[in-house]
Order: sequence, then C-alpha cells, then structure tokens
Amino acid sequence: MAPVDDAIEPEVTIKKRDEVTVEEYRIHGRLYMVKVTPKVGPPFYLIDDRGDGNFTRRDSLDSGVRPPLALIGTF
Repeated sequence: MAPVDDAIEPEVTIKKRDEVTVEEYRIHGRLYMVKVTPKVGPPFYLIDDRGDGNFTRRDSLDSGVRPPLALIGTF
C-alpha cells in the first residue's frame, strides 16, 4: 500500500448544538463541504462545487451515474 498523504486528507470539524450536528470538511484550510444532521430528519449537504464560496444544497452525495452491470462477452 502507498503511504497516506496527510495533505490530501480532509480536516473535519464537528460542531454539536441542541438541534443539529454540523461537520465541516476542509482541504488546505478551504471549506468545501458541510454536512448538516438535524436531530429530526435526514442529513443534507452544502457543497462548494466551483470553489467560489457559494454553496448548493444536496440531499445526497449520490451523483446518479450508474455503470452498466453486464459482463463482457455475454451478449
């Protein structure tokens, strides 16, 4: 296995409040994603896709892309 490069690993800061838990993800000090987990309801994500500081909300990190599952040579 290759050694882990700590510069690539995200820094995660967890802040717990009465009604919500907030996880902030940073790389090189730049905030790029926030996971918000309310006490009631599903978690959601705020993601800075372009790196410009504008965050968009996503209910899931699933991109919806699915690779084909057929085996090669079965057609």
